[in-house]
Amino acid sequence: MTRRQAHGRRRTARRLLATSAGMATGLLVTGLLTGPAQGRSRADDGAGTPIGTVARTVGDARYEPGPCPKTPEPVEELEGARCGTLTVPENRAEPSSKTKPGSKTIQLGVAIVPAKAGTPKSDPIVWLAGGPGDDAVGEAKLAIGGGLNRDRDVILMSQRGTYSADPTALCPNIDEFNARAVGLVYDAPSTERLHVQATKACRDQLAGRGLDLSAYNDTESAADYEDLRATLGVKKWNLYGISYGTHLALVYMRLHPEGLRSVGLDGILPPSKAGSAATWSSLRQGIDSLFKACADQPACNTRYPNLAATFDKLVGDLEAKPVTTTVTLPGSDKPVKVVLDGGALVNWMTSATHVAPQVPAALDELANGKPQRIARQWAGGKLSPAAIGRVAHGLVYGVFCSEWTPYESQEQALEGGQQAFPSFPRSVQAQAPQLTFLRPDCDVWNVPAADPSIRDVTRGDIPTLALSGGFDSQTGADNGPYVARTLSKAKVVTVPYQPHVVFATSKCAQEIAVSFFETPDAPKTECLKGLAPPEFEIAP
Repeated sequence: MTRRQAHGRRRTARRLLATSAGMATGLLVTGLLTGPAQGRSRADDGAGTPIGTVARTVGDARYEPGPCPKTPEPVEELEGARCGTLTVPENRAEPSSKTKPGSKTIQLGVAIVPAKAGTPKSDPIVWLAGGPGDDAVGEAKLAIGGGLNRDRDVILMSQRGTYSADPTALCPNIDEFNARAVGLVYDAPSTERLHVQATKACRDQLAGRGLDLSAYNDTESAADYEDLRATLGVKKWNLYGISYGTHLALVYMRLHPEGLRSVGLDGILPPSKAGSAATWSSLRQGIDSLFKACADQPACNTRYPNLAATFDKLVGDLEAKPVTTTVTLPGSDKPVKVVLDGGALVNWMTSATHVAPQVPAALDELANGKPQRIARQWAGGKLSPAAIGRVAHGLVYGVFCSEWTPYESQEQALEGGQQAFPSFPRSVQAQAPQLTFLRPDCDVWNVPAADPSIRDVTRGDIPTLALSGGFDSQTGADNGPYVARTLSKAKVVTVPYQPHVVFATSKCAQEIAVSFFETPDAPKTECLKGLAPPEFEIAP
């Protein structure tokens, strides 16, 4: 899911739920590489050929081996990958006949990283990226760095519209607005007008290039992956989804269960409850866990008592009287104007759990007239060169505006903020964290609502690992038990003291995930017993 700032290590996976005109973009670590075919995983076609080395057409889909997908920066983990392109219809709902060929096609980049094992298992792992709008190919470092290719090939495919797809649904103008917006009052009506203008300009640009914006959604993306499985000749495979990738995985499980051996969900976003109200609930859970961890440490509790009350008061005070400061960011001497109001502080806090040890000190500094630390973190990700032109905003709004806003009223969204943070000013409650101005954005995006079944819960007996972080303020830890209610073979694991997407930050989570794919009915969770809370920064 991703509206986020620069908050520390390995930011690739830690996308928030969305990336729209007022959101900070995700950072993808990517590169342009090609490599020879390696590894010995075989397609289930009797030919004994490694997966991804043979061209094949199944129905309307065709896989062609070829160069590895483009990426902004080199990705060492893609060296030696087997790569190619999947060609699929842009809109499978368009009828076709001999006189009317139907939907035009799109191309999706594919990279298959060979297993380290000499004799890989026959069921590879498919990495589903976050966002919406991130490109999985650029997340190879995260997937491989965590050991997922120990015994199995790892398959990374660009979701439709993302960086290495053709066509792309990128909109650098939105990213550039994000950078400028750090100097604006976050939730002011004037900011909303500019926000929606940027969204409409994005839509007009994509539609002008001929993209069918109604076709960039979970139903089509799930079908893309199922077509990839068929054209690669894979009988069964496994999924590992992070953040928004869990949303897509749950849709895939519901629509195409037959090819799935097991599914890992990390930073869980259930389609049946996704929306503005859920982001408020997740924020409440994550920061309450962080504040409790501070309160449980005598030094932190003594120096920073009543953090929840401090945070609530700051939100109200800043909303009434925003603070303007100037900061410099790493790699630049140019001063940057930053405005912090209540909404900006809420959205900073949503991703600040990624640097949990700093949060009490940062809030205390702000309360005592020193906003610079929070201002630098708030602005850092938005002004990073890596935040421009890498997120598929066409996929962002394709999902949100067809699958979320049609099934959540403005009143329900507001109620979510009122219930989670009753003391917040109404102007803050009206703009859900990560999803500011989403409804007017979707009004100008103007795509049809998805079939109501998109909100159905996913049911079945596919072995599933439901992983969450105790500090996750973007997709709350209670989403694990929620999805497990209707998945009879689900294992629910919460890794304490960890933020959104635990695979990115926790060796223990990586061990659990790798062991799950080995034995889905009994993942190894012993490492949880030795985990300790962070040592919070204590200022003099």
